[in-house]
Amino acid sequence: MKTNSELAVLVVAAGRGSRVGSGRPKQYRSLAGRPLLAHSLSAIYRAAPGAIILPVIHPEDLDLYQESIACLDAELLRRLKGPAYGGPTRQASVLGGLEALCSENQDGPEVVLIHDAARLFASEELVRRAVAAAKAHGAAIPGVSVTDTIKEIDSESGVVATPPRARLRAVQTPQAFHFDLILAAHRKAAAAGEVDLTDDGAIAEWAGHRVHVFQGDGDNMKVTSAEDLVLAEARLIRDLQDIRTGQGYDVHAFGPGDHIWLGGLKVPHDHGLLGHSDADVLSHAITDALLGALADGDIGSHFPPSDPQWRGAASSIFLSAAVAKLRARGGMVAHIDATVVCERPKVGPHRDAIRSSLAKILDIPVDRVAIKATTSERLGFTGREEGIASLAIATIRLPL
Repeated sequence: MKTNSELAVLVVAAGRGSRVGSGRPKQYRSLAGRPLLAHSLSAIYRAAPGAIILPVIHPEDLDLYQESIACLDAELLRRLKGPAYGGPTRQASVLGGLEALCSENQDGPEVVLIHDAARLFASEELVRRAVAAAKAHGAAIPGVSVTDTIKEIDSESGVVATPPRARLRAVQTPQAFHFDLILAAHRKAAAAGEVDLTDDGAIAEWAGHRVHVFQGDGDNMKVTSAEDLVLAEARLIRDLQDIRTGQGYDVHAFGPGDHIWLGGLKVPHDHGLLGHSDADVLSHAITDALLGALADGDIGSHFPPSDPQWRGAASSIFLSAAVAKLRARGGMVAHIDATVVCERPKVGPHRDAIRSSLAKILDIPVDRVAIKATTSERLGFTGREEGIASLAIATIRLPL
C-alpha cells in the first residue's frame, strides 16, 4: 500500500472485547445509533482530515466492519485504506498494520499514530499534540496524571512499594512515532520473540528508544466494560442536541393472498395487501416519519413506484435506507411510535415480534419501538375491512 501522506493513523480494532460481555465485539456494538468503530473513525477524521486512516480488524470480522463503516461520511470513506488484518495479539495486529503502510520499494508516512478503536473521544487538540510530539521526539505517548495512590504488591498481595504519584502517568492512545522508528522496533521485537509488550511505547522502549510523554486528555476514555458502553453512549447522546420529530401515514388495500407484512414480519391472514413493493404499510409509515424528521422528501421520492426495481421489494430496504441517511448525518433514532388501524388481523398477538423485527431493521433497542393497534369501530374503509392504515411518529437526534 503506497502512501505519500505525512501522517497515517492505525486504528486497532482486531480485539474480541470479552470484558463487555457476550455478543459481537465491542467495537461493533451500537452506541447512539452508530457502531463504536464508526464513532472512533469519525473522531480521528475530524482531528486529522488529511491523514491516511487504516483500520486493523480481525480476519473474521470483515462483514461486521463493512456494516459498521456504511454510515460514514463519503469523504471519510475515501480516506480509509484497507482494512488490514490483525494477529493473535494487539502487538501482532499493529505490526500487520504497519507493514500494510509500506512495501519493499516504497516508503510509508513520516509520522504514524497508533490508536485503539475503543477510545472514541480522541479530540483535535490531543491529535495535534501527538503529531507535534512525534516530530519533536520520535516516540511519544499521551499520559494523564494519576490521582489515586498506587501500590506495588507481591504475589501474596502484600505491599512492597508506594511509587510517588508525581512520577506516574496513566497512558492513552493515540501513541505517536516516526514511522521508520516504530516499524523497526516492532520488527525487532517480533524477531526476538518478544510478544508480551503491552503498548507501542513499551515496544519503542524495549528497542532502546527514549519515549516522551505528552499531556493526554482526561475525556479520552477507553471502553472496556459493559458499564463503559453505557457511559460512552450517554456522552454521545448528550452531543446530539438537535431533536426532531417526523410523522408518517400509509394505506394499502386488501387483495388476494394468505399473509400480510407488518414491520418486516410475515403475519398470516386470509387476504394480502396490494402494493408495488411488499405493501408493508407499517414500515412505509415509519420510513416516511424518519424522512420527514430529516426533511428529506418521502418514500415515493426515493423509491418511486414507477421504478420496476422496487416491484415486490421488501420494505425493510426502504426503512434501512432511511436509517442510513440519518446515521450519515451523525444522528440516531431516539424513538418510534406507530399505530396500525384495522379490524383484522389482530395485531396484539404479533406485537412483540413486530417490535423485535423493527428494532433489528433499525438497529436500536426494542424498548425504543412502540407499536399500538386499534380498530375504526367498523367505520370507513378500514372498518369495512377493505384495507389497513398505519400512522407513525419518529423522534430522532442530530448533532447541531
